[in-house]
Amino acid sequence: MGSWRSPLVLIAIAAMLFSTGGLFIKLSSLSAFALSCGRCSLAAVTVAFLTRREGLSLNRIVALAALLYAALLLLFVLATKLTTAANAIFLQYTAPVYILALEPILYGERFHLSDLAVVGGCLVGMALFFVGKLAPSDWNGNLAALASGFCYALFMLLLRHPRARLINSAAPVFYGNLLLAAVTAPALLDEASALSGREILIICYLGVVQLGVAYILFTRGIARGARSLDAGIIGYIEPVLNPLWVFIFLGERPSPWALLGGAIIIAAVGWHTLRRAKRMAA
Repeated sequence: MGSWRSPLVLIAIAAMLFSTGGLFIKLSSLSAFALSCGRCSLAAVTVAFLTRREGLSLNRIVALAALLYAALLLLFVLATKLTTAANAIFLQYTAPVYILALEPILYGERFHLSDLAVVGGCLVGMALFFVGKLAPSDWNGNLAALASGFCYALFMLLLRHPRARLINSAAPVFYGNLLLAAVTAPALLDEASALSGREILIICYLGVVQLGVAYILFTRGIARGARSLDAGIIGYIEPVLNPLWVFIFLGERPSPWALLGGAIIIAAVGWHTLRRAKRMAA
């Protein structure tokens, strides 16, 4: 198997694709819920088409993972509407903290102090991104963001469950996207008149590539042996690259604190990934 198909590389590519979401969401004039319906519908179609040979069987673990997936996306949208975008992304990326606590209990993983150090370093880096922007108010939005992070952690943990590995690893993503598309369909119907050719292209990219292809790679990475904690830590690539794409294409310049935070996260994730890759190879 080529090194580009290794579990950690698949997750890193997925995180890079996830990171482009902020740019394209900013380019769209649709509401968050209408955009969610469009991209989730196309993501479900993409997953079904690209993984059709593996089938889309459903069991209790897959159903629960699908519910968690739909919940984490919906809660994040709600958090973004109810509190600052900085609060929403920072609190969602507390997910590795929950994984750090739960993975040893659920799967008998050995607890490593080095993992704790990496997660701590990433959280410090994330905090520097939002110096002067994190608001302690807006409790409803903050709680929604924390709930989104907890659902994200449980979703990643369930992807490692033996019963989830017996079938198509992307099945929870298919059913989760289908569920969220159904929930947000009224919003898209209300805004159907605003669907220009440009908006349709944005929805197609977000649904097919940024969600569909990215989550296929992400779930494949975990199915092929990456720990949930590995996925959570490598996932910090997303909030680092997200403002970079916006800066390159829209000119929104990140602050010096954000640049420092990004450097800390990249160093921590890079060190962790190399260390885990050597351990997995051994």
